[in-house]
Amino acid sequence: MSKKKVIPAAVNIGISEENRGKIARGLSAFLADSYTLYLMTHNFHWNVTGPMFNTLHQMFMDQYTEQWGALDVIAERIRALGYPAPGTYREFSSLSSIKENEGVPGAMEMVRFLLDAQETTARTARKLLSVTEAAGDQPTSDFLTQRLQIHEKTAWMLRSLMDD
Repeated sequence: MSKKKVIPAAVNIGISEENRGKIARGLSAFLADSYTLYLMTHNFHWNVTGPMFNTLHQMFMDQYTEQWGALDVIAERIRALGYPAPGTYREFSSLSSIKENEGVPGAMEMVRFLLDAQETTARTARKLLSVTEAAGDQPTSDFLTQRLQIHEKTAWMLRSLMDD
């Protein structure tokens, strides 16, 4: 399978093609992390067991439902910048900085995996935020700020489950 060179669409929104490319690449990595986080959370929702089943089952459902809604917004922003959005497992796997777990971990290990994945996704967003701010891309900066708030709050909630 040959890899086609991505030729961006002619977009004249006041952000240079170079900066749009940097932002689209950063958003692609953010989308990959976000999709991997979504998939992990949904998997854990299906497979959690133990004394905290009801609490974690519901919490994971709330988290993956929220995460699912963000995926479309990220992909559509990439498209608005004139670039194709990644959309295959292969692309997500190569772009994501979240390590995929194997098997079915115990409930508290699930919480630890999700905490790490939330923090990783927040770091990916934060790294891109400096690029979007330098390029004057306020819509992407605004969205990333909102996503950071959600990922940091979710990480705090997960971290709180691990405290004695």
